[in-house]
Amino acid sequence: MVGLVDLENVTIFYPFSTRSLIDLIASIVVLVCVNIFVDFFVKRKFVVISNAIASLAFIAVSIFKLDIARIVLLFTIMSLSVVSIFINLAETRYLLANKASQRANDKGLNKKAENDTLFSHEDLYKTINDVTLYLSKHKIGAIMTFERKDNLTDVSKNGTILFAPVNYELLITIFYPGTRLHDGAVVIRGNTILAASVYYTPTTKPLIGKYGSRHRAAIGISDICDAVTVVVSEETGRISIAYNGELESYSSDNFYKAFVNIMSETDVLSADASTGGHEIEE
Repeated sequence: MVGLVDLENVTIFYPFSTRSLIDLIASIVVLVCVNIFVDFFVKRKFVVISNAIASLAFIAVSIFKLDIARIVLLFTIMSLSVVSIFINLAETRYLLANKASQRANDKGLNKKAENDTLFSHEDLYKTINDVTLYLSKHKIGAIMTFERKDNLTDVSKNGTILFAPVNYELLITIFYPGTRLHDGAVVIRGNTILAASVYYTPTTKPLIGKYGSRHRAAIGISDICDAVTVVVSEETGRISIAYNGELESYSSDNFYKAFVNIMSETDVLSADASTGGHEIEE
């Protein structure tokens, strides 16, 4: 086969042997396959377009039998393809590593949430114990009611709705004398302070001994629901718990155990619980 170019009556012949033609066709097929492969795996417009242009240039220099340019272009095309594929593989590994790391983080967060759920009661009890002992030590009057099965939403409506997390500093601040919310009770649902400055109807049943307004209110709320109410006397700092219409006093040493037992619906209270809490004043 003979390639013929007529330029101002001058005929230039570019002889193509059958072997050269097969070589050219094979090169084109290889380039097409390389471009398809790069397009499929790399998926970068710049790389695909660059490869396509280099491939067209390679075909052109092959037709004109510019061997050196052909070798350079072939090397360029193959190098660009190999480098692009390695970059793509590295990015794929990076994305997979990120996904694995994210899954591990999610698993860790889920585990933490599960642990928080498992130990939320313990954390709550310890916080309430710390708050109660502080209030008792400084003789700051307080009343804290803990919702159980009976819903206290309606009871809380006469107070200030907070929906704040149970927090040591927040509870101390609420009951600190002179603050707008220090009078009345705090209602706690789970680990959330539902409301503050909530007022209860004091019990009207006859009681033996002298009881202050906070203690009568605590007994009053325990008469109508299964809530547990912790009371701290403003006069003496005495700690008491109202539950099932009864009020018992506890020392700072045995309050925590008694409180946990009652909140856990255990009938067995601390053997050290004081029974001399009838002389309670506000």
